[in-house]
Amino acid sequence: MRGSSRGRAGARGIIAGVVADRVIGDPQRAHPVALFGRYALWLERHLYGDSIARGAVFWAAAVTPVVGLTRLAARRAPEVTMAVVLWASLGGTTLERVGLSLAEALEKDDSEAARSWIPWLCSRDPQLLDAPDMARAGTESLAENTSDAAVVPLVLAATGRPELVAAHRAINTLDAMVGYRSERYLRFGRVAAVVDDIVAYVPARINGALHVGLAATRGCARATLRMWREQAPQHPSPNAGVVESTAAGYLGVRLGGPTVYAHGTENRPHLGAGAPPTVSDLRAGVQLARRTQVLAAVGSVLVAQKRSSSRSARRWKALLRFSP
Repeated sequence: MRGSSRGRAGARGIIAGVVADRVIGDPQRAHPVALFGRYALWLERHLYGDSIARGAVFWAAAVTPVVGLTRLAARRAPEVTMAVVLWASLGGTTLERVGLSLAEALEKDDSEAARSWIPWLCSRDPQLLDAPDMARAGTESLAENTSDAAVVPLVLAATGRPELVAAHRAINTLDAMVGYRSERYLRFGRVAAVVDDIVAYVPARINGALHVGLAATRGCARATLRMWREQAPQHPSPNAGVVESTAAGYLGVRLGGPTVYAHGTENRPHLGAGAPPTVSDLRAGVQLARRTQVLAAVGSVLVAQKRSSSRSARRWKALLRFSP
């Protein structure tokens, strides 16, 4: 029993990590994720090959050290390790700030300033986007990135395993780097893209459920649930379709349509109902992202507390069983 709980962090580590993200946010220099990205670029230069096998070797070489080092640190100081890893993995505070900055630029009709914020949210070419396109891109990206940058790390943190949180941040970063369906990464990035979808599968549905719950406060929970059921499967991503369709239901807007990426244009299915999002909807999307993160954080802490209490109860039972 003692060995199975070694390295497990409790609610305090989660709370500390969430607070650190809110107070500190993402550092401008020497961010752990940026350092990992440089390491992954170095690996790609040495391991790249136009095959799934080479991509799998690249993926394993990138993720394994992250998991190993985090696990070693967690054996010595699980709570501190969880706090640091969760802070490095969470991006919700920065995501909200970027969303608000984009909205402010659009409200001032400052297209150049607005375009400068688009790369912070997604990989679409900002020079090809007008103001309505940027409002839509920001709203869609807020929904999808809230899942990747907040809900998934918090769900994994509830397990008490900091190495799982660190692994997801590495996995999601690799997907952002090589998971696109471009000619260069179609095979090399296949493993990175598939594993990222698998890891985020359950958390994305928890995110969707949170959206439905929040939609109930607007009297549109049933419509939002219907959009999840009917529209989400049409999206090429098994996870983005869930969070974007439910976000569209909460906001009362229509997302999707032609989407221009560096590797080409994808005609995304329409999600939601009504008109395309405006700047006010973008601001409402920031509010939705914040509320979703709060609920996910509270849920993570409660699960961690329950897990800790259950483990303590089992220890007391074991002591009583073997006491003279």
